[in-house]
Amino acid sequence: MRIRKRFPVLIFLFLSISAGLLFSCQGGDDDPEEHKPVPYDLHIPRYFPTKLNLPEENPLTVEGVELGRYLFYDGRLSGRTQFDSLMSCGSCHIQSRNFEPGNDHPVFTGGHTFGLSGTYTPHYPLPLVNLIWNQNGYLWNGSIHPSNPNPGMRRLEDLVWMGVTAPHEMNGDTNRTKALIQQIPGYPELYKRAFGSSSVSMENTARAIAQFVRTLISANSKFDRYMRGEVQLTQQEINGFILFTTEEGADCFHCHGSSGNPLFTTNLFYNNGKDTEFNDPRDRFSISGFENDRGAYKATTLRNIAVTGPFMHDGRFETLDEVIDFYSHHVQMSPWVNPLMHHVANGGVQLTPVEKAELKAFILTLQDDEFLTDPRFGPPAVFPDGSTYEQVAGRFLHGNR
Repeated sequence: MRIRKRFPVLIFLFLSISAGLLFSCQGGDDDPEEHKPVPYDLHIPRYFPTKLNLPEENPLTVEGVELGRYLFYDGRLSGRTQFDSLMSCGSCHIQSRNFEPGNDHPVFTGGHTFGLSGTYTPHYPLPLVNLIWNQNGYLWNGSIHPSNPNPGMRRLEDLVWMGVTAPHEMNGDTNRTKALIQQIPGYPELYKRAFGSSSVSMENTARAIAQFVRTLISANSKFDRYMRGEVQLTQQEINGFILFTTEEGADCFHCHGSSGNPLFTTNLFYNNGKDTEFNDPRDRFSISGFENDRGAYKATTLRNIAVTGPFMHDGRFETLDEVIDFYSHHVQMSPWVNPLMHHVANGGVQLTPVEKAELKAFILTLQDDEFLTDPRFGPPAVFPDGSTYEQVAGRFLHGNR
């Protein structure tokens, strides 16, 4: 009798568990078991470092990079649909300008750019190139780094939400951005393919954009081809290379790397003698607390440098010639100037006009035209809902530059 009384209960439990297992195997709308994105085939160029800044929790996938490219260029990332209020990462990080604004950008004024609120950026934007090898922190002062006590300011991914909310950028709200992207046809499906959930989150938005940015690799300049034995440099370019890599010459290599450093930056921070007084609350000192870091900023990559003007953290120099002239004759002594500025006592390296031309000729060999025009890195012609780039770029549309 007891067995008979319990039998219906056992049958019910068995059927319930079986149904649950069946539903689990079939998968719901956001079943992580179905989430199998394709690993992205990232090619590490010859002579480049093999150590990558690629977090385990956000590996590169074909689906993630695809979604990230759409979001990078979609002006609705600002959380708005009005034409005058559309803004994306690509609004200021222009491919043809090495993913910087460039000094002919409509939002550039006096060394800075401005966002949707009209507020100017504290510093001139940095290029988004070869960041997958940057282990020393993002932004001019390296504040975005795993050592930052603020858990929301430690990864490349964190720059996305900062860009959405900063008054000098999109001046938006992450909840509004999530709600808007969720409503755009095609995006929920792309999120599911990339991350296993059709629900738009700011974390997955940031992960996708960071994946795309990590694929922005420049490695096919004339100098790269020279190092691979494919082309020869001119005598003027070789002379400039010698100047670049010697202390008695232009003495550039300490901060920007020698021929053994294809990134052409150490990604470290230096006071390069631009000034003698320092009151910028966003210099390297503000992060490290080390007295020697007053007035210090990241040494940017010299790859594609000729198309990225203006130059320095505050955009004070408009042309590459002005930069070379500064390092030749106008470096200023102070207690905080970096010891690697070996010629500061003489006001600079004192290059002659011929040497300046040679140095510039070498620097121009670092321009990677293939990277600057590669359609994989440019804006999509059509977005997931069928909108064109012209429709979603808004007033920050930069045209075919």
